[in-house]
Amino acid sequence: MKLQKKSYIITPFAGISFVHRELDKSGLLDFIDSFLGIRNKVGYQFGELFRTWFEIFFCGGEVAEDVQKHLRSTLENIPGNKVASPDTLLRLLTELATENTTVISSSGKQYEFNINEKMNDLNIKSLLLTEQLKKEQMYDFDYDNQILEHEKWGAKHTYKNTTGDFPGVATIDDKVVYIENRSGNANVKIAQDQTLQRAYKLLEDNGIKINRSRMDAGSYAKDIIDIVSKYSRLFYIRANKSESMYEQICQIENWEKVRINFKSYEVASIPFSQFFEDRNYRLVIMREKSDNAQLNLFTGDNFTYRSILTNDQESSEKEIIEYYNMRGASEKIFDIQNNDFGWNRLPTSKMNSNTVFLILTAMMKNFYNHFIRKVSKVFPDIPSTSRIKRFIFRFICVAGKWVRQSRQWKLHLYTDRPYERLLI
Repeated sequence: MKLQKKSYIITPFAGISFVHRELDKSGLLDFIDSFLGIRNKVGYQFGELFRTWFEIFFCGGEVAEDVQKHLRSTLENIPGNKVASPDTLLRLLTELATENTTVISSSGKQYEFNINEKMNDLNIKSLLLTEQLKKEQMYDFDYDNQILEHEKWGAKHTYKNTTGDFPGVATIDDKVVYIENRSGNANVKIAQDQTLQRAYKLLEDNGIKINRSRMDAGSYAKDIIDIVSKYSRLFYIRANKSESMYEQICQIENWEKVRINFKSYEVASIPFSQFFEDRNYRLVIMREKSDNAQLNLFTGDNFTYRSILTNDQESSEKEIIEYYNMRGASEKIFDIQNNDFGWNRLPTSKMNSNTVFLILTAMMKNFYNHFIRKVSKVFPDIPSTSRIKRFIFRFICVAGKWVRQSRQWKLHLYTDRPYERLLI
């Protein structure tokens, strides 16, 4: 094998230039600057720092330090691209952070919350700018909490006997629309009604209307249901088991047999008035034979019961259960944020700075959705559902270099793949 070295720069990540171009073409960075204001008269502006963060992850990086260790030559090779240092990138998180709020439970326990409405508002407005959300349209809303394990200073113990944070996250389809951070020791129900109130109100203020809301049993409480029903046309919440509920279940005489995901169940509905005697709510019950012979303590049979509280009086039990079960698609967002966009490696020991990072990387994921849909129309082997690793291997990883010719910058790519069609 013979080796010949060349002194000029050919980057193996030339595909990042198309991400760089789309960030400009979409108007996202200009909007960030206008929304957040002037950061520094002579230094980096907010849009430039957001761009660097985006390009780190779109090149396969995981932390701010990757720009210095691995990516600076590639990113600086793009004409006009200003690449900040890791220290400046981390300082951005502190600059955009808000003070924590202490929430005291009815039993006197204290929990730390971090509410950053400005960053959340920026995220929603960015989705409107890229037309991933549209004003006055109806959308389905999901909410859940996610444990982010870490052992940094100040981390509190979670109910899983780990340490970390426990943010509440709202999503619409595959898009994160609201994040509110909370200390790891916070109960999922503590002040959740206030969190949801802020999330719904921010969406409403931006012209986003909610058709259906879907949540797990962590949202099964009167004050939470009050807020959900106020802002949603329909809602579906997993109900917690209770003795009074089982008393009603034991009175059900007619069970309908259905098949859901190739399994057999029996379903029924009963009126629900445990929290609200004056409202027309419905409890949808499903049951299946238990794998063991142990009898249910309350019902005296060997069925496993699950129930969904809803105000939907029109849909069948099967339709309601199948719709609720689609929550799995929204929960996949946590896996993507954790493993593709940095949530499993929080950058600081301060919860308020990490909140900024969570929202910033959610904006990355939302922009990724926007960009990959364009790419998928040109590259058949990169579907719009591709994870970022596949996207990097098949799109970002292409040899190329920027060359100055006839007073113009031209990107030379060493490939036969149809990148030029993205410039149309």
